[in-house]
Amino acid sequence: MDLWFNDEHTDTVKLSIKVEEQFFSQQSSEQHIDVLQTREFGKILVVDGDIMLTEKDEFIYHELLVHVAMAVNPNIKEVLVIGGGDGGVVRELMKYDSIDIIDVVEIDPLLVDVCKKYLPEMASSLDHEKVHIYHEDGVRFIRSLDDEYDLIIIDSPNPYGAGEGLFTREFYGLCHKALHDNGIMINQHESPFYRDEAFMVQRMHQKIVQSFPIVKVYQGFIPSYPSGHWLFGFASKAYHPLDDIKEEAWNALDIPTRYYATRLHKGIFALPVYVEELLKDVE
Repeated sequence: MDLWFNDEHTDTVKLSIKVEEQFFSQQSSEQHIDVLQTREFGKILVVDGDIMLTEKDEFIYHELLVHVAMAVNPNIKEVLVIGGGDGGVVRELMKYDSIDIIDVVEIDPLLVDVCKKYLPEMASSLDHEKVHIYHEDGVRFIRSLDDEYDLIIIDSPNPYGAGEGLFTREFYGLCHKALHDNGIMINQHESPFYRDEAFMVQRMHQKIVQSFPIVKVYQGFIPSYPSGHWLFGFASKAYHPLDDIKEEAWNALDIPTRYYATRLHKGIFALPVYVEELLKDVE
């Protein structure tokens, strides 16, 4: 019998992937977690029925969350990751010797344990001495912080359910307060292609624009994500992602990547017209 996993992108669109084996399936206190083996995408992590990542293309997502900001400010030392329990963001951050502290706020301890067991290529960096993991709500964690970090990366789930609080104007304002005067915030910004997610893109962008003086959106192409066209947000108190890129300094670090490069940096901020219009409608 052929077994297929269907990731629902809209009410009328699904991505169907043939499954070879189910390694794990369990309900935690926060969500239902599955780890599946597939031929095309390798292991895939599924949370509440949605693909969170696949072994084959996760590097695109995690590199874009990390290296864009690091190329603008290669001297970042203190980083907060909200979400990120799979370890992919931390793995990329650990490529920088200059980083001193990586705080990870992941509400679900089971997710961390599962990824360490089944996705060690990503999650092994979570055990490094520079990394501190806090199993609590991201909004609650950041509420009392002031002038703590150079970089905040919001590796959040979908903007509904348990993760909904990470998409509010209050939360983005708290991130602004928790950053140093030249701090940068990076967030995953959903897909602009399907109607419902395009609305989420607009809602997020509007709230971030209200909280930060410099806000830009950039893009990547991730085959396993809805539509394959995915957006990311760059927000800062001081740095402009194009005007302030330190191309020579970043390239001198010789950071190993498979997707990001400084020659790509300018291009990912050049958005299609339909995305520009989507964002301008709420700016």
